[in-house]
Amino acid sequence: MKRYGFILIILAFLPWEAMAQVSVPQVSLGLKQTNNPQEVVDSIKIILMLTVLTLAPAILILMTCFTRIIVIFSFLRQALGTQQMPPNQLLVGLSLFLTFFIMKPAFTEINNEALRPYLSGALEQEKAFETALVPLRRFMFKQTRSEDLSLFLKLAREDGAKTRADVGTMVLIPAFVISELKTAFQIGFIIYLPFLIIDMVIASVLMAMGMMMLPPVVISLPFKIMLFVVVDGWSLIVGSMVKSFG
Repeated sequence: MKRYGFILIILAFLPWEAMAQVSVPQVSLGLKQTNNPQEVVDSIKIILMLTVLTLAPAILILMTCFTRIIVIFSFLRQALGTQQMPPNQLLVGLSLFLTFFIMKPAFTEINNEALRPYLSGALEQEKAFETALVPLRRFMFKQTRSEDLSLFLKLAREDGAKTRADVGTMVLIPAFVISELKTAFQIGFIIYLPFLIIDMVIASVLMAMGMMMLPPVVISLPFKIMLFVVVDGWSLIVGSMVKSFG
Protein backbone atom coordinates (compact mmCIF):
# COMPACT_ATOMS: atom_id res chain seq x y z
CA MET A 1 0.00 0.00 0.00
CA LYS A 2 2.83 2.40 0.78
CA ARG A 3 4.36 1.78 -2.64
CA TYR A 4 1.18 2.56 -4.54
CA GLY A 5 0.57 5.67 -2.45
CA PHE A 6 4.07 6.85 -3.21
CA ILE A 7 3.55 6.34 -6.95
CA LEU A 8 0.37 8.45 -6.77
CA ILE A 9 2.30 11.23 -5.05
CA ILE A 10 4.99 11.25 -7.71
CA LEU A 11 2.44 11.24 -10.53
CA ALA A 12 0.76 14.29 -9.03
CA PHE A 13 3.95 16.37 -9.17
CA LEU A 14 5.50 15.36 -12.47
CA PRO A 15 5.31 17.21 -15.79
CA TRP A 16 2.16 16.67 -17.82
CA GLU A 17 4.09 15.10 -20.69
CA ALA A 18 5.03 12.29 -18.30
CA MET A 19 1.40 11.95 -17.28
CA ALA A 20 0.44 11.58 -20.93
CA GLN A 21 2.38 8.30 -21.07
CA VAL A 22 0.25 6.73 -18.33
CA SER A 23 -2.40 4.39 -19.69
CA VAL A 24 -5.46 4.50 -17.44
CA PRO A 25 -7.19 1.13 -17.16
CA GLN A 26 -10.93 0.80 -17.47
CA VAL A 27 -12.53 0.62 -14.03
CA SER A 28 -16.01 -0.77 -13.46
CA LEU A 29 -17.70 -1.03 -10.09
CA GLY A 30 -18.74 -4.64 -10.15
CA LEU A 31 -17.60 -8.20 -9.75
CA LYS A 32 -17.27 -10.75 -12.50
CA GLN A 33 -15.63 -14.09 -12.92
CA THR A 34 -12.33 -14.33 -14.72
CA ASN A 35 -9.82 -16.99 -15.55
CA ASN A 36 -6.98 -14.51 -16.04
CA PRO A 37 -4.86 -14.07 -12.88
CA GLN A 38 -3.44 -10.79 -14.23
CA GLU A 39 -6.90 -9.19 -14.18
CA VAL A 40 -7.25 -10.11 -10.52
CA VAL A 41 -3.85 -8.59 -9.74
CA ASP A 42 -4.69 -5.38 -11.62
CA SER A 43 -8.00 -5.06 -9.77
CA ILE A 44 -6.26 -5.45 -6.42
CA LYS A 45 -3.70 -2.82 -7.40
CA ILE A 46 -6.43 -0.35 -8.29
CA ILE A 47 -8.23 -0.97 -5.01
CA LEU A 48 -5.02 -0.41 -3.05
CA MET A 49 -4.25 2.78 -4.97
CA LEU A 50 -7.73 4.17 -4.27
CA THR A 51 -7.38 3.22 -0.61
CA VAL A 52 -4.15 5.14 -0.06
CA LEU A 53 -5.20 8.07 -2.26
CA THR A 54 -6.55 9.94 0.77
CA LEU A 55 -3.16 9.63 2.49
CA ALA A 56 -1.14 10.88 -0.48
CA PRO A 57 -1.39 14.64 0.33
CA ALA A 58 -0.30 14.07 3.94
CA ILE A 59 2.64 11.92 2.82
CA LEU A 60 3.69 14.57 0.30
CA ILE A 61 3.49 17.39 2.86
CA LEU A 62 5.65 15.50 5.36
CA MET A 63 8.35 14.50 2.86
CA THR A 64 8.95 17.91 1.28
CA CYS A 65 9.67 21.48 2.34
CA PHE A 66 5.97 22.37 2.58
CA THR A 67 5.90 22.10 6.38
CA ARG A 68 8.56 24.74 6.98
CA ILE A 69 7.08 27.16 4.45
CA ILE A 70 3.48 27.08 5.68
CA VAL A 71 4.51 27.40 9.34
CA ILE A 72 6.68 30.44 8.57
CA PHE A 73 3.86 32.08 6.65
CA SER A 74 1.52 31.45 9.57
CA PHE A 75 3.99 33.11 11.96
CA LEU A 76 4.28 36.05 9.58
CA ARG A 77 0.53 36.60 9.49
CA GLN A 78 0.30 36.40 13.28
CA ALA A 79 3.20 38.85 13.67
CA LEU A 80 1.57 41.34 11.32
CA GLY A 81 -1.72 40.99 13.18
CA THR A 82 -3.75 41.05 9.97
CA GLN A 83 -6.04 38.23 11.16
CA GLN A 84 -7.12 36.37 7.98
CA MET A 85 -5.11 38.41 5.48
CA PRO A 86 -3.59 36.90 3.41
CA PRO A 87 -6.29 34.18 3.45
CA ASN A 88 -5.46 30.55 4.14
CA GLN A 89 -6.09 29.49 0.54
CA LEU A 90 -3.55 32.01 -0.73
CA LEU A 91 -0.87 30.98 1.78
CA VAL A 92 -1.38 27.28 1.06
CA GLY A 93 -1.28 27.87 -2.69
CA LEU A 94 1.90 29.95 -2.46
CA SER A 95 3.46 27.32 -0.20
CA LEU A 96 2.64 24.58 -2.71
CA PHE A 97 4.19 26.42 -5.63
CA LEU A 98 7.27 27.26 -3.58
CA THR A 99 7.45 23.56 -2.72
CA PHE A 100 7.39 22.71 -6.44
CA PHE A 101 10.12 25.28 -7.04
CA ILE A 102 12.40 24.02 -4.27
CA MET A 103 11.77 20.32 -4.91
CA LYS A 104 12.09 20.58 -8.70
CA PRO A 105 15.56 18.93 -8.83
CA ALA A 106 14.32 15.99 -6.76
CA PHE A 107 11.10 15.61 -8.79
CA THR A 108 13.06 15.84 -12.04
CA GLU A 109 15.43 13.12 -10.89
CA ILE A 110 12.49 10.92 -9.88
CA ASN A 111 10.90 11.48 -13.27
CA ASN A 112 14.07 10.66 -15.22
CA GLU A 113 15.44 7.84 -13.09
CA ALA A 114 12.31 6.11 -11.77
CA LEU A 115 8.99 7.01 -13.39
CA ARG A 116 9.96 7.08 -17.07
CA PRO A 117 11.90 3.78 -16.91
CA TYR A 118 9.01 2.23 -14.96
CA LEU A 119 6.42 3.36 -17.53
CA SER A 120 8.59 2.09 -20.38
CA GLY A 121 9.02 -1.29 -18.68
CA ALA A 122 12.77 -0.91 -18.10
CA LEU A 123 12.35 -1.00 -14.31
CA GLU A 124 10.24 -3.24 -12.15
CA GLN A 125 7.97 -1.74 -9.54
CA GLU A 126 10.22 -2.64 -6.61
CA LYS A 127 13.29 -1.10 -8.22
CA ALA A 128 11.38 1.99 -9.37
CA PHE A 129 10.10 2.55 -5.83
CA GLU A 130 13.61 2.32 -4.35
CA THR A 131 15.02 4.61 -7.05
CA ALA A 132 12.30 7.20 -6.50
CA LEU A 133 13.04 7.30 -2.77
CA VAL A 134 16.71 8.16 -3.27
CA PRO A 135 16.37 11.91 -4.04
CA LEU A 136 13.68 12.37 -1.38
CA ARG A 137 15.80 10.65 1.25
CA ARG A 138 18.79 12.75 0.20
CA PHE A 139 16.76 15.94 0.63
CA MET A 140 15.37 14.87 4.01
CA PHE A 141 18.79 13.84 5.32
CA LYS A 142 20.20 17.23 4.34
CA GLN A 143 17.52 19.07 6.34
CA THR A 144 17.37 16.72 9.35
CA ARG A 145 19.35 17.48 12.48
CA SER A 146 21.54 14.70 13.79
CA GLU A 147 20.04 14.90 17.28
CA ASP A 148 16.51 14.48 15.92
CA LEU A 149 17.59 11.52 13.84
CA SER A 150 19.35 9.97 16.84
CA LEU A 151 16.18 10.38 18.92
CA PHE A 152 14.04 8.38 16.51
CA LEU A 153 16.76 5.80 15.97
CA LYS A 154 16.73 5.20 19.72
CA LEU A 155 12.93 5.10 19.84
CA ALA A 156 12.93 2.58 16.98
CA ARG A 157 15.76 0.64 18.65
CA GLU A 158 17.96 1.03 15.60
CA ASP A 159 20.98 2.48 17.36
CA GLY A 160 23.25 0.26 15.30
CA ALA A 161 22.71 2.22 12.07
CA LYS A 162 26.14 3.26 10.83
CA THR A 163 25.33 4.81 7.45
CA ARG A 164 22.38 6.63 5.90
CA ALA A 165 21.45 3.49 4.00
CA ASP A 166 20.87 1.76 7.34
CA VAL A 167 18.29 4.36 8.41
CA GLY A 168 14.76 3.34 7.51
CA THR A 169 12.48 5.77 5.74
CA MET A 170 9.85 5.41 8.46
CA VAL A 171 12.47 6.60 10.97
CA LEU A 172 13.74 9.40 8.74
CA ILE A 173 10.35 11.01 8.04
CA PRO A 174 9.37 11.91 11.65
CA ALA A 175 12.93 13.09 12.36
CA PHE A 176 12.74 15.29 9.27
CA VAL A 177 9.35 16.70 10.29
CA ILE A 178 10.39 17.77 13.80
CA SER A 179 13.59 19.26 12.39
CA GLU A 180 11.51 21.29 9.94
CA LEU A 181 9.21 22.43 12.73
CA LYS A 182 12.15 23.51 14.87
CA THR A 183 13.70 25.47 12.00
CA ALA A 184 10.34 27.07 11.15
CA PHE A 185 9.82 28.16 14.77
CA GLN A 186 13.31 29.66 14.91
CA ILE A 187 12.67 31.66 11.74
CA GLY A 188 9.23 32.62 13.02
CA PHE A 189 10.76 34.00 16.22
CA ILE A 190 13.14 36.18 14.20
CA ILE A 191 10.24 37.44 12.09
CA TYR A 192 8.25 38.29 15.22
CA LEU A 193 10.94 40.51 16.80
CA PRO A 194 10.64 43.72 14.73
CA PHE A 195 6.84 43.65 14.85
CA LEU A 196 6.94 43.02 18.61
CA ILE A 197 9.15 46.08 19.05
CA ILE A 198 6.65 48.20 17.13
CA ASP A 199 3.82 46.95 19.34
CA MET A 200 5.78 47.76 22.50
CA VAL A 201 6.71 51.25 21.30
CA ILE A 202 3.14 52.08 20.31
CA ALA A 203 1.78 50.72 23.60
CA SER A 204 4.30 52.81 25.60
CA VAL A 205 3.46 55.98 23.66
CA LEU A 206 -0.28 55.49 24.16
CA MET A 207 0.24 54.84 27.87
CA ALA A 208 2.38 57.96 28.21
CA MET A 209 -0.34 60.00 26.50
CA GLY A 210 -2.96 58.60 28.85
CA MET A 211 -4.88 56.88 26.06
CA MET A 212 -5.48 53.69 28.02
CA MET A 213 -8.72 52.72 26.30
CA LEU A 214 -7.33 52.78 22.77
CA PRO A 215 -6.10 49.31 21.70
CA PRO A 216 -2.44 49.56 20.64
CA VAL A 217 -3.05 47.19 17.72
CA VAL A 218 -5.27 49.80 16.05
CA ILE A 219 -2.30 52.16 15.80
CA SER A 220 0.50 49.62 15.36
CA LEU A 221 -1.10 47.66 12.51
CA PRO A 222 -0.64 50.39 9.86
CA PHE A 223 2.96 50.94 10.98
CA LYS A 224 3.72 47.21 10.76
CA ILE A 225 2.21 46.95 7.29
CA MET A 226 4.12 50.04 6.18
CA LEU A 227 7.40 48.62 7.53
CA PHE A 228 6.76 45.31 5.82
CA VAL A 229 6.07 47.00 2.48
CA VAL A 230 9.00 49.44 2.71
CA VAL A 231 11.58 46.69 3.32
CA ASP A 232 9.99 44.50 0.60
CA GLY A 233 9.14 41.86 3.16
CA TRP A 234 7.74 39.21 0.82
CA SER A 235 10.92 39.11 -1.25
CA LEU A 236 13.10 38.98 1.87
CA ILE A 237 11.15 36.19 3.54
CA VAL A 238 10.61 34.05 0.44
CA GLY A 239 14.22 34.52 -0.66
CA SER A 240 15.51 33.61 2.79
CA MET A 241 13.30 30.51 2.95
CA VAL A 242 14.46 29.25 -0.44
CA LYS A 243 18.10 29.86 0.49
CA SER A 244 17.62 28.06 3.81
CA PHE A 245 17.16 24.81 1.89
CA GLY A 246 20.54 25.22 0.23
